Amino acid sequence: MNETVLTKQAYERLQAELEDLTTRGRIEIANVIEAARALGDLKENGDYHAAKDTQGKMEARIRQIQALLAHAIVVDTDPTLASKVVPGVVVHVRYEDEDETFRFFFGSIEEKLEGLDIISPTSPLGQALNGATPGDFVEYEAPGGLLRVEVVKIGE
Repeated sequence: MNETVLTKQAYERLQAELEDLTTRGRIEIANVIEAARALGDLKENGDYHAAKDTQGKMEARIRQIQALLAHAIVVDTDPTLASKVVPGVVVHVRYEDEDETFRFFFGSIEEKLEGLDIISPTSPLGQALNGATPGDFVEYEAPGGLLRVEVVKIGE
């Protein structure tokens, strides 16, 4: 699995989610499955099959989080002090020949910030932006061809 760059807050949130899923979550789903079993014939028991499906999804999420945490690189960037594009900051960019600026969080999709789209550091745009400073122009290859982007601002 590839390394994932996470802020300290995201890493701690994922650890808490993992702890909750592996303790409370597993106990609750086991209780639901047991209650569904008590209803009788498992072959035609919709409650049982729904609970088993939920259990499967939960176990998949547990494995996903475990893998993310095992390969995580935790950055403790103070976004208010950042002078260049690094994981954990908000970056404002403008595409060449456009007036509108776009605001993104630069980091992992696991950051889940309300109201902000995310640019992954491993994406073509993310790779081009990594380390750039305000005023820099970067280029990256998109499906439609080469695009040029200006870093307008770093921070909220």
